[in-house]
Amino acid sequence: MIILDFEKPIFELEAKIKELKGLNTGDLSIMEDVKRLENKRKKLLKRIYSELNPWQKVLVARHQERPHTTDYINALIDDFIPLAGDRSFGNDLAIVAGIGKFRGIAVAVLGHEKGSDTESRIKYNFGMPHPEGYRKACRIMDLADKFKLPLLTFVDTAGAYPGVGAEERGQAEAIARCIEKSLQFKNSVVSVIIGEGGSGGAVALAIANVILMLEHSVYSVISPEGCASILYRNAEKAMEAADALKLTAQDLIKFEMIDEVIEEPVGGAHRDPQMMIKVVGDKLKAALLGTSGISDFKAHRINKFISFCRSCN
Repeated sequence: MIILDFEKPIFELEAKIKELKGLNTGDLSIMEDVKRLENKRKKLLKRIYSELNPWQKVLVARHQERPHTTDYINALIDDFIPLAGDRSFGNDLAIVAGIGKFRGIAVAVLGHEKGSDTESRIKYNFGMPHPEGYRKACRIMDLADKFKLPLLTFVDTAGAYPGVGAEERGQAEAIARCIEKSLQFKNSVVSVIIGEGGSGGAVALAIANVILMLEHSVYSVISPEGCASILYRNAEKAMEAADALKLTAQDLIKFEMIDEVIEEPVGGAHRDPQMMIKVVGDKLKAALLGTSGISDFKAHRINKFISFCRSCN
């Protein structure tokens, strides 16, 4: 497992526990030491993760061993049929799309995919979509509207890809069209921010009737490094910028920008991915059923985001 800087005391305890267990002598005193250290580890893990500052939460949100969109789809969506291409330029792998059944309910699914190792991260462009990714998302929403399917979205991106080619193919326009399409979508939308929600690249898939957010995920208008480069002319001040951005789930629920914070396993989602996926599945089901009381999904989303704008004035 990848060890973050603030997790080093935990790692040292785990190494000691592993060493003692490796002795395998059956000595009762050693077994008692192991039990004592395991209790100490649990308390330390709980304390450290209850006191994370915003920058540390950014690091946890970016942890590559957290469950990704494809992990959630594989575990939660039955009979998933992936859909590819924007019918204009190409297929962007950074946006995963398709239809399937979520606990017996036919749904359309969209999500950012970052990849879990070097090879897959390159394949998925580190979860940073090109314009064709957002145009693919629009196409899937049109399909879902046609067959009256609710939409589930999984948000996990540092932002849309800022390359020259993406800008030449209309990156800003594609994101704007995707946001517009999300607001005009006639059926229910439930979105969950599972890791990093960065900039308009995240908002494009997070225009929802219900917005859920994992406990140690982040959601902001720009990355802390980008903010520090602009405001402080120094990317090394990312920690300071993270605090100023108010990007944690705890900040956003307080500002009523999201609807619910989903508690993660102690030590973060990366320490128990299967448990995290199950909990997210339960919360998604509850949120999806909860939208049944909304008479006009489109008007509900529009009013929800208009209220965001008003609260900022």
